Amino acid sequence: MNLKFRHKKITGLLTVLPSREIAFEDEMQNYNFSVAKSIKLKMAMGYNKHRVVEEGVCVSELCIYGLNYLFENGLLRKEDIDALLLVTQSPDYQMPPTSNIIQGKLGLGREVICMDINQGCCGFIVGLTEAFMLLEQEEVNKVVLLNADVLSRKVSKHDRNSNPLIGDAATITIVEKSDSDTTIYGSIRMDGTGADALIIPAGGMRMPVNAETSELKEDAAGNFRSLEHLVMKGDEVFNFVQREVPPLIEDLLDRAVCGKEEVDWYMFHQPNRFMLHKLADKLGIPHEKMPSNIVENFGNASGATIPTNICFNIGEQLKDEKYLFCLSGFGVGLTWGALLMPVGKVDFCNIIYY
Repeated sequence: MNLKFRHKKITGLLTVLPSREIAFEDEMQNYNFSVAKSIKLKMAMGYNKHRVVEEGVCVSELCIYGLNYLFENGLLRKEDIDALLLVTQSPDYQMPPTSNIIQGKLGLGREVICMDINQGCCGFIVGLTEAFMLLEQEEVNKVVLLNADVLSRKVSKHDRNSNPLIGDAATITIVEKSDSDTTIYGSIRMDGTGADALIIPAGGMRMPVNAETSELKEDAAGNFRSLEHLVMKGDEVFNFVQREVPPLIEDLLDRAVCGKEEVDWYMFHQPNRFMLHKLADKLGIPHEKMPSNIVENFGNASGATIPTNICFNIGEQLKDEKYLFCLSGFGVGLTWGALLMPVGKVDFCNIIYY
């Protein structure tokens, strides 16, 4: 699906990271591999450290903490919020929606639209698209987009494929109507035939949790995980990204009549440094225009990596300058998408710690 929007803008971004930091070396003893092989993996993928919530911390806590920070610092008013969108794949409960829980605990008005969106790696793109569509309504002027996950709690500590790269985070993006008539170009694609490339097999109605689903078993690569843990087919995901994302980006730029060199920043989802460098090379984009340092500093927090990327790498500049962004997410679903839009002179673009 190709999309166009006008009169929309991002006016603020906030990233909430857990205070708990774990180094790659501190977890190497959990893996059924030699130290030499683990260090080789660290160097190839860009692993270093990741941020992980304390036991019992859920998505709602991270989001409420961040929103209260904005309220207390005069950066957002409760009465101005018209819609609250939460994109997550680790909700507090199966029901009710976590966005309703956040709305209730913050005492937001009952007219506020609350919505949970089950999306992961492409969640920031999907969430922004939904926010833009809501802003088409006459009475919706300000949408709060929350991207948050605590997937570290759904990854086996003995899985060298997933555990070193997964991190937890919440991001808050304020999306509003704009007087500018600048066109925002978007594209989103989905392919459910590849859904098992990134999956947590047990825990839903298809496979309810029981004693057997929690049993750790060794896979062919020497990783130990249960059916309640995230399973990632790394080779399939890598090939999917390299095959599908470049033509999507090139088509997006063609529709916008925009040269690759005209884009100031390619702010992409960050699965790992290796994948992003290969993607930049395939697109013919300088590495410095596509930052790839989020996993090594904080971990991969699914849809939250794009706003974290922005806050971490150009947070201060974005308060005074305006840039043309190509935003892109890709992964679980399988889902991939991109937006080409100007962003800048925002009210805030900060990182805080929970």
